Amino acid sequence: MRADEGEMMNSRLEDTPLCILDLDGVVHHHEVYYQPGRGVYMREPNHELFEWVCILSDLLAPYPDVRIVLSTSWVRSRGYEFTKTALPLALRARVIDATFDNREVQKLEFDFMSRGQQVLSYVERRKLKRWFAIDDDVVGWPARCIDRLVQTEGHLGLSAPRAQDAVRKILETL
Repeated sequence: MRADEGEMMNSRLEDTPLCILDLDGVVHHHEVYYQPGRGVYMREPNHELFEWVCILSDLLAPYPDVRIVLSTSWVRSRGYEFTKTALPLALRARVIDATFDNREVQKLEFDFMSRGQQVLSYVERRKLKRWFAIDDDVVGWPARCIDRLVQTEGHLGLSAPRAQDAVRKILETL
């Protein structure tokens, strides 16, 4: 847990509106890689890291209480603080946690879960009531929470009007 510790955070998070956010394939094209000495880089021509992040900022703007939980391989491979600080300030200020926390779940166990299982495990640990996820990885999403998933296409992410409409619709009911 990053925002606070223990039961205090869980009780506050339970009713907090949350966006559980993937990065690759959502706020930028999914062809992102990491190489020692080079860092994180975009491999797809004519695309850049965080190119669609303004779309997410605009979608969340009317909902100042919505917080972000990171659900991305960046946290697992590069760390929570690295991932959080890579985001523009407007979104960074909303980030309060990540689905991966090695103090709560073993890395190997987490790695063998589908993204949907990772998210659902986090939701259950925190007893969340008001949440939705934005992700391009839909393999293994439990049927009971598929209605909380905004599925993006990896090469379009939030630049697709369909994805934006889906986020708006969920935010209105959150």
